[in-house]
Amino acid sequence: MRAVKQLVHFGWQQALSCLFPVVIFASLALTKIIPLPFLPRYDWLLLICIFMQWWMLRSGLETKDELKVITLFHLIGLTLEIFKVNMGSWSYPEEGFFKIFGVPLYSGFMYASVASYLCQAWRRLDVNLNKWPPFFVVVPLAAAIYLNFFTHHFWIDIRWWLSALVIIVFWRSWVNYKVNGVQYRMPIALSFVLIGFFIWIAENIATFFGAWQYPNQADAWSLVHLGKVSSWLLLVIVSFLIVATLKQVKGKNL
Repeated sequence: MRAVKQLVHFGWQQALSCLFPVVIFASLALTKIIPLPFLPRYDWLLLICIFMQWWMLRSGLETKDELKVITLFHLIGLTLEIFKVNMGSWSYPEEGFFKIFGVPLYSGFMYASVASYLCQAWRRLDVNLNKWPPFFVVVPLAAAIYLNFFTHHFWIDIRWWLSALVIIVFWRSWVNYKVNGVQYRMPIALSFVLIGFFIWIAENIATFFGAWQYPNQADAWSLVHLGKVSSWLLLVIVSFLIVATLKQVKGKNL
């Protein structure tokens, strides 16, 4: 019985941490089903995301330091989107006034929502890191993973080598978290895999509601290839490493 209670409490804290992503998915579904007037759908999504970000800061759900982290992810994600769209990896076929090189500005908030989740969950579950690798190892690894998203179009794809390197670097690392005052722990590598898998599920929901479109979804929606889990896994690792490093530098109240 206690185990069920702990699981329910853990799930509730996770749900609260996912508030920003939930609003994005709800907005995607709403604007897909009910066309809104005056502005294209992508622009409505941008306005909803901006309002949500403002409300979370104003209500105290996010701190100013967390907003800085989330803004960084917005820029990182938008840069990646612009590159990938112009390389033909996926597209945003609908119209929109607020587009840069074919990419609607709301797309950066989808990456920012991952950072929002990490920051929220970190605080709600009182996360601590055990045997975290040194700064001079973590930063180059995160940079190499991010750069590979760009360079594999012109050079070999080294994602599996980088994945193996992540396992080696974080082999002895654990994430400690609390649920109702009871402390638990999980291998950090496992947490990467779990978050990456659930983001892949979220990606299927997002593409179903037309957030973006892969080439094989041009005629009709189809399940996103399971191989995309590896891409999201690596992106989650970059996100986690940035948030964790900033938490280590500035303290847990970030």
